[in-house]
Parts: sequence; C-alpha cells; structure tokens
Amino acid sequence: MASTATVIDMPVGYTNQQNSSTSSNGPIPLQDRSIPTRSNTEGFSQGSGTLVDALERWNHPRINTYRLAAIFFAFLNIGMNDGSYGALVPYVGADYDLSYTVTSFVFLSPFAGYTIAALFSDRLHLSFGRRGIALFAPSCKVIAYVVIATHPPYPVVVAILAIAGLGVGVTDAAWNAWIGNLAHTNQLLGLLHGFYGLGATISPLVATSMITKAHLGWWTFFYLMAALAAVEVVTSSLAFWSETGAKYTDGNRSNNEDKGMTRQALKQKVTWICAAFLLCYVGLEVSLGGWIVNFMIRVRHGEAFSSGMTATGFWLGITVGRVILGFVTPKTGERLAVSVYLVVACGFELIFWLVPQFIVSAVAVSLLGFFIGPIFPSTVIVVTKLLPTEMHVAAIGFSAAIGGGGAAVYVDFKITFSLLSSATLGTSDF
Repeated sequence: MASTATVIDMPVGYTNQQNSSTSSNGPIPLQDRSIPTRSNTEGFSQGSGTLVDALERWNHPRINTYRLAAIFFAFLNIGMNDGSYGALVPYVGADYDLSYTVTSFVFLSPFAGYTIAALFSDRLHLSFGRRGIALFAPSCKVIAYVVIATHPPYPVVVAILAIAGLGVGVTDAAWNAWIGNLAHTNQLLGLLHGFYGLGATISPLVATSMITKAHLGWWTFFYLMAALAAVEVVTSSLAFWSETGAKYTDGNRSNNEDKGMTRQALKQKVTWICAAFLLCYVGLEVSLGGWIVNFMIRVRHGEAFSSGMTATGFWLGITVGRVILGFVTPKTGERLAVSVYLVVACGFELIFWLVPQFIVSAVAVSLLGFFIGPIFPSTVIVVTKLLPTEMHVAAIGFSAAIGGGGAAVYVDFKITFSLLSSATLGTSDF
C-alpha cells in the first residue's frame, strides 16, 4: 500500500527558509514539493524529530509480508509467461507450418495489451483499488491461457495473447509501484524481479521437457499456466482485499487534485526518459530470451534440448543478477551501477557474437543475463525517487508498457529486415 506521509514537527525557521528559497529561485522542483517522494523522505529519520519516516516496510504492517509473497508469486508467473516464448516458438511454427516471420507475431500482439494497461491502470486503481487489480489482472491471463490450451487456430493465439498482455501490464505497473514505496526498495525490487527471472528460468525447462521428453503438444504447457494464474487470482485478491478504490484515492490524492494521473505523469520528462530506456532494455531482454533457442539450434547447431537449456541459462543469469546486484546497486547509486552493468554486458554480447562455439555462447549469454538483470528494477527505483507517490502507478505503467513494446519493435525490425533480405537476395531464413 502506498504510504501517505505527512510532514510534522518542522524545525523552527524551516517554513521561512522554504519561502525564501521559493521566492528567490522560482517554483519548487517536483521532488521538493510537499508531496513526499522517496528522494525527499529517505534522508530523514523519526528519531531526529524533523519528519516521520512513513515508508512502510516489507514486514510492517504484518499483512505486508503476505502481500509481498503474493506479489512474488505473481511475478514468478509473469516470468514463466515471458520465458516460455523462446522454448515454444520453434514448435508453434512447426505445428502451424509457419515461417519464422509469421511466428514472430506472438511477440507483437501482447503490446496491444500493454498499451491498454498503460492508459487505464491508474483509472483501474481509482475505481477498484488494488483489490480490483488483484482480481482483474490474473483473470485476464486465465482466460488467455485456457483459450490457448484448446489449441485454436494460429490467428486466435495471436489475438488472445493481447489479453494476456493486458493482465501482465496491469500487474507490472501495480506491484512495481507498491514495492517501490516500501523501505529498502532496491533489495525488494531486486528480489521481485529475481522471481520474474526465476519463472523465466523454469518455464523453458518445463516447456522443453514436456515437448521433447514427454512428447506433448506445445499448447499443453498452457494448462499449467492457467492453473498457476488461477492460484494467483486467489492469493493476490486475499492479500489486497481491504485495498478498495476509495482507500487508494484517499491515500494517493489530495482534495484539490485531479483524479486522473496519467496525463500529469506524461507531462514529466522523467516518465519519457525511463520509457525510452525501457523500450531498449526490454526489447533486448525479451528478444534475446525469445530467440536464443532458435539461434543455438540453427546457427550454433545445438540439439533441441541443450539449446532450450541455453534459454534457461540466460534467465537464470538474470535471476541471480537481480538478487545479488540488487544489494550492490544502492551502495554505488543507480546511475553509476547501471552504466557499469551495460558496459560489461556489451563485452559479453560481443563474445557471444564473435566466438562461434556452442559452449562459449551458452556461458556468455548467461553472464550477459547476470549483468542486465538489475537494469529494470533500477529504472523503477529512479521513477519512485523522482516522482510523487500518486504518479507512480501511471508513470511506471506507461514506462513498462513502452518497455513491453520494445520486444515488438525489435521483432518488427527483424521481420522488416527478413522481408528486405528476401526481396533483394531472393532467399530468407524466416
């Protein structure tokens, strides 16, 4: 639950200093306004008598412990959703007798759901609260997975994945924003996205084993996903049952504020910068995780099962990186840490590309995942530090949606490049 800190027991002369500063330097910057943000509250302590440290903790109030567990489970499911694409794409294409270009549309359709989530996530919070989010988001995934498990025609698969994308987008915005307003947010967001990575690590292993070892159809994997999403409906709704729309509004809006925060969030430069950054990052993460199996089979000439394990190694690297580096990042600061992570990741990407050996590529892509893992949670932390609490859902939702579109942009580039190659050279691998 987002905190509703209020300033009390101000030192004598504080107000006059603020007024003097305002008159001489113009309007107060966004992060210095009376609405508390992480950056203007974390430096104060309750013992100093200057400001109540109103950031909730993961274990206080006690219900937060259960809420955190429910959110971790939700992100485990999101990771299993995203991580399964790489393992399933070769079999989906073979089943429907599709080229890789046409199969790529499974990456494009969820973007429609992410976009809807970005536009209406804040309104959903205001109308139904986090209780409504906990019921609505996983229900979208249950519907999508049940339909896919029936093995429908391929156009139906593409269309219904947009519904799954809506559920993922709403979940992503809501729970990132909630954890972003807790104390020790670097470590908690690292763990949160570590569970995402854990899910993405498990799903290629499970999906590949079901197909290659148990000789089941690729669509049977979604029976498992539907069951997990159904459990998520129960766990999340129980955890946030008391979080109604009225309670959310009281805690995140003052009486004179407009009730829609999406427009205000979009006016902030921070929102657009983070959205553009995540566009590149998520495009890299999902595209690499989604196509690594195909690459290892067709270019590195690996066997189907060992190539599927390469995707597991990539997502395992992301998981471990988010957990371990989540404790390193706050010691150096997000800007320096992310800069170092990106430089090191570029080095491993070059090794993956330039050394044409299966084992080297598998190790390099795992280490690449380790160093890019903390980037998403670090970006969320920057948003929560620079924007007021009531803008977090809208800003993070929009940034996450644009980030989800990164995979679509990368796949669209791949399709365009493939079609151009086919037109100019007369051949195409896709």
